[in-house]
Amino acid sequence: MADIDLTFPLAGKVALITGGASGIGAAIASAFATKGALVAIADLSVTAARDHAALLGPNSTAFECDVTSEQSVDDAVKATLERYDRLDILVNCAGIAALDSAEQLSLDAWNRTLAVNLTGTFLASRRAGSVMLQRGSGTIINLASQAGSVALDRHAAYCASKAGVIGLTKVLALEWAGRGVTANSISPTVVLTELGKKAWDGEAGEALRARIPTGRFAEPEEIAAAAVFLASDAARMINGADLIVDGGYTIQ
Repeated sequence: MADIDLTFPLAGKVALITGGASGIGAAIASAFATKGALVAIADLSVTAARDHAALLGPNSTAFECDVTSEQSVDDAVKATLERYDRLDILVNCAGIAALDSAEQLSLDAWNRTLAVNLTGTFLASRRAGSVMLQRGSGTIINLASQAGSVALDRHAAYCASKAGVIGLTKVLALEWAGRGVTANSISPTVVLTELGKKAWDGEAGEALRARIPTGRFAEPEEIAAAAVFLASDAARMINGADLIVDGGYTIQ
């Protein structure tokens, strides 16, 4: 049995991160770069993506990507291959949340949420996965949510999209692991990104925090740490798992 490096290095691995210019995606990009990965940030905001890539150093780059567009996703994967000549890790982190009661939620908001969160994950996984399958190795990490496992008020579209991400991840894991490509998801609770802080400020945030056994929300770096582990060779036997990082919210 091969020795397992418990420092979880990513040296020399090429990682493509959608939604990597801000929030959880940016934290993952930073953590991967710290571990030695070559990081390609794909984001709808190419300016923000370039700014974050510049902070990470010369081994990182940035591309504009609309994950709802098959062509845009294909272009981002192609650009990554042209830059690095390989692709080892895909992190699907691009996502949105349109919150409203189910009876008031517009069809446009529903469609947009599923297009970004679920279809975008599928498009990127399919394109990057095909590259990995040709090489016979790779790993896909999809950002799901506790909302994919339990119901949250005013989250009809978001819950549906994230439950879909978890289901999609399991199918990819089943179909591709025998050919060297694993797939897992991470399901956080509220994460204290700038967006998370604004969305859960006040009484609603206090009420939700009180229901979490650890008594707090997650930091972006804690989600990034989980992604580092899943991306490392130490996690090659983990496949089709949904790693819940929620302080125990969903155990109740």
